Order: sequence, then structure tokens, then C-alpha cells
Amino acid sequence: MAVTALYFSERDGQDMALSNPDKMLFTSKADADARDKMLELSEEILVFLQRRVDGLSDELAEQCALAIAEDKDLFQKALKKPELLNQAPEQPAEKQDA
Repeated sequence: MAVTALYFSERDGQDMALSNPDKMLFTSKADADARDKMLELSEEILVFLQRRVDGLSDELAEQCALAIAEDKDLFQKALKKPELLNQAPEQPAEKQDA
């Protein structure tokens, strides 16, 4: 029987990772580290949104922050070419497998 190491971000937590293995368990440490960095960015965006947008619910702020963090590369490109944000959207990597 072979042994396979699985990695997850501590920000997700083991229970959450085990309940969502397709999105939160990784066979490489690099992939788990990338998810951890994305979640760290999402947390910072969340704080920013809560501070700057009055009346924004915690749940909506969290969803917005996660969406921005997941598409950070698109946002970086849009700083130079804003129309990229509203071109025909590609499916995020997580949803392409569905």
C-alpha cells in the first residue's frame, strides 16, 4: 500500500479541508502554500472592505474579499487595462473541474 502526503492551509483548518478535499487538500506543499497566501490576502482585503464600506455585512465582505483574492492576477492586469474586469469571464480554476 502506498502512502500519500496531503497538505492543507492552516487557515482552512483540518476539518474544513477534509470536508472539501477537492478544493482544500493538496498533494504538493507549494499548492497548499499558494492557497494559504490567497487566504491571507483575502483576510487583508476583508478588513479593508469592512473599514471602507459602511453597511457591508460580514458575509458579503467575506465573499467579495475571497473573490478578489482568487482573481488577484486579473485585478493586477486591470490596473493597467480596466476593461479586462468585464470581458467575457473565464471560469475560476476551482470551478472549471465542475
